[in-house]
Amino acid sequence: MIIGIPKEIKTAENRIAMPPSGVETLVSDGHELLVETGGGLGSGFCNEDYIRAGAEIASSASEVWDRAEMIIKVKEPLENEWGMIKPGQVLFTFFHFAASLELTLGVQKTGCVAIAYETLTDAGGRLPLLEPMSEVAGRLAVQEGSKYLEAPMGGRGVLLGGVPGVLPGEVVILGGGVVGINAAKIAAGLGAHVTMLDINIDRLRYLDDVMPSNVDTLYSNASNIRDILPRADLLVGAVLIPGAKAPHLVTRDMLKLMKPHAVIVDVAIDQGGCIETITEHGPTTHDNPVFVVSGVVHYAVANMPGAVPLTSTLALTNATIPYARQLAAKGYRRAAVDNPGIMAGINMIDGKITCQGVADAFDIKYTPVEEALGS
Repeated sequence: MIIGIPKEIKTAENRIAMPPSGVETLVSDGHELLVETGGGLGSGFCNEDYIRAGAEIASSASEVWDRAEMIIKVKEPLENEWGMIKPGQVLFTFFHFAASLELTLGVQKTGCVAIAYETLTDAGGRLPLLEPMSEVAGRLAVQEGSKYLEAPMGGRGVLLGGVPGVLPGEVVILGGGVVGINAAKIAAGLGAHVTMLDINIDRLRYLDDVMPSNVDTLYSNASNIRDILPRADLLVGAVLIPGAKAPHLVTRDMLKLMKPHAVIVDVAIDQGGCIETITEHGPTTHDNPVFVVSGVVHYAVANMPGAVPLTSTLALTNATIPYARQLAAKGYRRAAVDNPGIMAGINMIDGKITCQGVADAFDIKYTPVEEALGS
């Protein structure tokens, strides 16, 4: 199979879908790899690294898209890439369709096969391709949040860990999944007092067992969220409903409960955001990451792991390469039949929406993936 790795063009996105080590693996399987020139520079990999791994360097993005049977990316194709997508071409990347009707309709019109990292599952029902980037984003949420709590950045001037004689900062995390637990690890390690909220009582029991003593758990409902918001110096949105739009847990009216110059980091922005004011504003970028509403600093970068591209590229490829090898060796139809997890990752086939969460988000006709594969 001819596999294309284009350069990412999202603002300040320095990751690449495959480092040279991943390319070498796919080449050893007998596939032809096309890597766009300069695509790996943001992650520290030059053209010569890819040539040594067995790749061919393509002179332009259009060459990669034109020749490849399967495109492997990091982030969703942007509007100026839609015209290069071919009917039947396999795209394997993060899509987060439920966050954008424009993206959904734009990719739908191409007739491609859209396989989304964020809905592909493993045998245990987990999200193995979302997890590594959720780990990075969760850890970065506290790193970035602590930075924007500094007074020169517009924050409250709070050191999360405090010092002897001064209480530590208060971190509130909405969601106890992969993002939430990684955010809690970093915040707790800095010495902050952390409160984690989730609607799954079994998850809360687990978190209570494994987290250190400066982490408390609280059942997530509107009343408890309102009660905890006045305490938060840093609020982290870490909610995920796989493939679907994130629910609004903090409304615009609730912001008045928060301290002046507190900070919100909404990792759920990839799925639309769980903070109403962030959903209304839309995602920010690494070049312009924050905005202020009602005196509260909002951080809403949609590709947070792009800030640490070397770590993120290697971590993502560790997870994606087994599935990329299956797709390349078998083709997407056989790979999906043989591996239900890959089938769960298929969001579109030939213009048909095959992910229930995406269809529900925009009231678009849903076609079960088994039916679409059969056609």
